[in-house]
Amino acid sequence: MTINEHDENTIQIIKGCIIEDRRSQKDLYKLYHALALGICLRYSNDKEEALAILNDGFFKVFKHIKKYNFDKPISAWIRKIMTNTAIDYYRSKVRMGAVVDIASYEHPITDETITQKLHYEDLLLMVQKLSPTYRTVFNLYAIDGYTHEEIGSMLGIAVGTSKSNLHKARQRLVEMVRNQNSIAIKS
Repeated sequence: MTINEHDENTIQIIKGCIIEDRRSQKDLYKLYHALALGICLRYSNDKEEALAILNDGFFKVFKHIKKYNFDKPISAWIRKIMTNTAIDYYRSKVRMGAVVDIASYEHPITDETITQKLHYEDLLLMVQKLSPTYRTVFNLYAIDGYTHEEIGSMLGIAVGTSKSNLHKARQRLVEMVRNQNSIAIKS
C-alpha cells in the first residue's frame, strides 16, 4: 500500500475511519505506521516505549479523525498528533530532572561536519541515550522546528531553560559522536 494523500483510495480510507470502520483503521495504520514510529522513536528511550507512544497516538488519531480537515495533508495531522502524544507521555511518565535556567545560552557547535558522517540509526540511538528532558527539547527544536517560546509553553519551562537544555543536548551528542569516532579509529 503506497501513500498518496490526495488519491481516492486514501480519502476513502479516511472516510471509513470517520465511521469507525475497522478495516479502514487498519489500512490507515499500515499507511502511516513507519512515519509515526519514526517520530515516536525520536522521543523515546527504546523501541518498546516508542510502540507505547505509537499506540496511544493512533488511538488519538482514530478518536479525533472526525476533526481532520481534508484540505490539509493527513501526514501533517498525524505527525502533530504523534509529537503531542510523545510530549504528553514525557510529561506523565518522566519527572523533570535538575535543569539550569539560563536567560540566553546559545552557542553554535563547531563540530557540525562530524554528524554528517553518521547513519540515521546511529544518530537515533544517540538521541535515545539523552536524558528525557534533553531529548524532548532537542527533538522539538532541531527536528520538529518549534521555537524556544513554543517549547517552553508546551513543557511548562522557561525559555532560558529550553535553550540551556538544547545546548546541553547538543554538547552531549557531540561527545557521543567523538567517542564513537575514537572507537572506530582504534578498531
